[in-house]
Amino acid sequence: MYYLYLLQCSDGSIYTGITTDIKRRFTEHKTGEGGRFTRSRKVTKILYTERFDNRSQALKREAEVKSWHRTKKLKLINA
Repeated sequence: MYYLYLLQCSDGSIYTGITTDIKRRFTEHKTGEGGRFTRSRKVTKILYTERFDNRSQALKREAEVKSWHRTKKLKLINA
């Protein structure tokens, strides 16, 4: 299984990524091991997740969501 996830950062930004283990990946982001973007912005919580059967589906969805403006991401989170 693969998961698309959206994280809230301390500066209000939303980070989008994929993983096979949401808890592990969130911990990596929290401890500064998750990537440059979240290292400098400090993640605060998981906002949204979606589950996929394979990596290809997750990557396609990630690219789609990353292309969205913030308002559309917020609508997805609040749906």
